Amino acid sequence: MTTRNPIEINANMVARWKLSSFKQYCLTIAWTLTSLSIFVGFWEFAWWQGWANPILLPPPHIFLSDLTDQFRFFDPGGSRVGALSEGGSIFSVLGVIAWSSMRVAAGLSLGFILSLAIGLAIRYFYIFGRLALPLVTMLAPISPVAWIPVAVFIFGIGNLPAIFLVFVAVFFIMTLATLSQIDNVPKSYIQLAQIMGCSKRQIYRHVILPTILPDLFVTLRMNLFAAWMVVLIAEAVGVGSGLGQVTMMARNTFNASLVFFTMTLIGLTGFAFDQTLRYAQRKVLWWVGPSTVGAL
Repeated sequence: MTTRNPIEINANMVARWKLSSFKQYCLTIAWTLTSLSIFVGFWEFAWWQGWANPILLPPPHIFLSDLTDQFRFFDPGGSRVGALSEGGSIFSVLGVIAWSSMRVAAGLSLGFILSLAIGLAIRYFYIFGRLALPLVTMLAPISPVAWIPVAVFIFGIGNLPAIFLVFVAVFFIMTLATLSQIDNVPKSYIQLAQIMGCSKRQIYRHVILPTILPDLFVTLRMNLFAAWMVVLIAEAVGVGSGLGQVTMMARNTFNASLVFFTMTLIGLTGFAFDQTLRYAQRKVLWWVGPSTVGAL
């Protein structure tokens, strides 16, 4: 009877897991393309049957037929986005997407990091928690749109007010979610750590934090869509240039093709952001099984 090398067994397991992950990735792409094809196909069929007015609801083959004309509404410098220019290119569009994406990424990152720190501090330090929690609870219901004048008063016009609005949209919700996740940590985890002689600091660092992070990443991904809505509203009202300003200009000029073209860019960018967060989630949550992280 031959005994197999444990290293060879582990290598085979890793190879099978990588193959399974690749198949799952291909299957996900296939379902995504199928879903988009059905949606686009129904839209094109509605136009072909005359159910959809091509002026008000132009199908994809219309608003994507002349990309050069659409590119004219994007300024590569970021200072005149929404203004009709002599020419345009894909780099102009990518520049506008980059401005909006940068604001979302910066506001989302600041909101997540600070909300996690404040949430842990509220539960860790008794006096700080008593002072900070009422204020957070009172400010949380205020819509980020209501903060637009405050952002303009403090930061003026540009990137900072848009980043601040995304931060506000994420911070209070994520702080309350952090508190909820801390309170829902199983008592047995904490009791076991106490029996093993762990200090309060060690319990928060090695027990509570690893336990709450998986669900907090899910909450963060859900708030990604709220962050995009806020930054588009901020750009639309003139706080900063970006996709929101292009959308508002298209609406004011009744340019339906530009509206749907910009909506397509927003959808694709948001999808890319979500996939990036999923990738970061898999890398950061290294102690969570791959199947569990993928399900999130």
